[in-house]
Amino acid sequence: MSGSPKYSTVQVGALYAQREEAERRRRAEERRARERRRAAERERIAQAAAARRERARAAAARKEAEVAARRETERAARQVRAQAEQTRADERALEEVRELVAEAQRSGARDGIGALEGELATLKVRLARGEQLGGAVEELRGRAVGLRATADGGRTDDRAHVLAGLERRLSAAPDGATLDAEGHRRCTDLLGQLRAATAPDQQVRFEALLGTVEHALDRHAATLGQARENAEREARAERERTAERDRAAEAERAAERARAEAEAALELALTEAAERLDAVRPAAHGVVNTAADLGAPDLADTIDDALRAATEALTARRPAEAMAAVAGLEAALPDAESRLDELELADERRRDLVAALRDAMTGEGFAFEGGAEEDGAFRLHFTRPTGATYETTIASEEDGTPVLVYRVEGEPDVTLHAAPDGAVCDTTEELLERVHESLGGDDGFVPGEITWDGKPPGRRAKQLPGEASWRWTNP
Repeated sequence: MSGSPKYSTVQVGALYAQREEAERRRRAEERRARERRRAAERERIAQAAAARRERARAAAARKEAEVAARRETERAARQVRAQAEQTRADERALEEVRELVAEAQRSGARDGIGALEGELATLKVRLARGEQLGGAVEELRGRAVGLRATADGGRTDDRAHVLAGLERRLSAAPDGATLDAEGHRRCTDLLGQLRAATAPDQQVRFEALLGTVEHALDRHAATLGQARENAEREARAERERTAERDRAAEAERAAERARAEAEAALELALTEAAERLDAVRPAAHGVVNTAADLGAPDLADTIDDALRAATEALTARRPAEAMAAVAGLEAALPDAESRLDELELADERRRDLVAALRDAMTGEGFAFEGGAEEDGAFRLHFTRPTGATYETTIASEEDGTPVLVYRVEGEPDVTLHAAPDGAVCDTTEELLERVHESLGGDDGFVPGEITWDGKPPGRRAKQLPGEASWRWTNP
């Protein structure tokens, strides 16, 4: 038997099992309490995140309202300026038409004067209401010019009176020098020549120049009308370009707002994920460290991988991935902590068994030579006064059941296989059985049968009456 490892599973006694079960229930309640606290913290973080998002939305809405109000004020101011400018232009045009109508009337025109004056009054009313007259003024101007040109009494012998009327026609368009500089200069020069021809001896020259001056004035008026139409078209085009620029600017502002809102939402989501990770990080590190100490690297790696995935997603600024990783870590922690509690109970069970075994073996005369923990198991070394050495390993099966493994050197064990009716003695087994009987019973540990490779199946050593040895018997 010497040199062959001997095995024995160990069950806990009834009282020890009761205490262990009470400890298991206490730990389970602590886990539930921790999970309730973590759930409450998650709810607090979610509410805080929702409040931050609401504040951000309110701030964005206020800013957008302020920007919209400022843009509306600017647009209204531009519109007011444009309307005022157009009103002034229409006022000038109406004044010019009024002068043309008055000139036509002075020139002897009668038919159509009343209609022109009525339409002129209507346009003045429309202008007073803030309407833009558009081409109505130019249409009325053309009719007034035509009426003036066909007036039979348009030319009178009073050359000074005729000259004054022509000069009024030129001055009735104050924007003439700006819109038709060349035509305005020509009209001015011709009127100067006509003024010189008002001398008593210049009657013929006056008559000859008069048609030229009137033609120049008509042409100047037509040019001004066309220039005003062009200016109005350009003004409309400019307004359209301004509107297009405004639309483009609004689109860019909308895109910028969308980018800002997306960035703000990203930051808020990252903050929420980071806060949730911070809430469970200490517990996760605790599981990783304790699992590594208890020899459960797979459990440590599982939680460490989940922790690393969440951290890397946050570092990479991927909030959806970070939140999913954090949620996975939160979901994994309860089971990990439950498994960790079982590992700690098993570790305490092994340590209690180590202490009980050391006391039992020293009680049988062994000298304790030291021990060490290695890969989740305990190895203890003992010697007997005879010089025999016992290396005892306390390990656990997959379900946590403790296992004792003895490696013995130096014991004079007898042959293991004897004749069926012969006595077989095994002093090493006898000694270990006595050690096992001292492990506490109901209040401690209850080892099972000692076995080893080559032990006859179904046989158990029983002490012979009156002897200190054991023999093998058939069951």
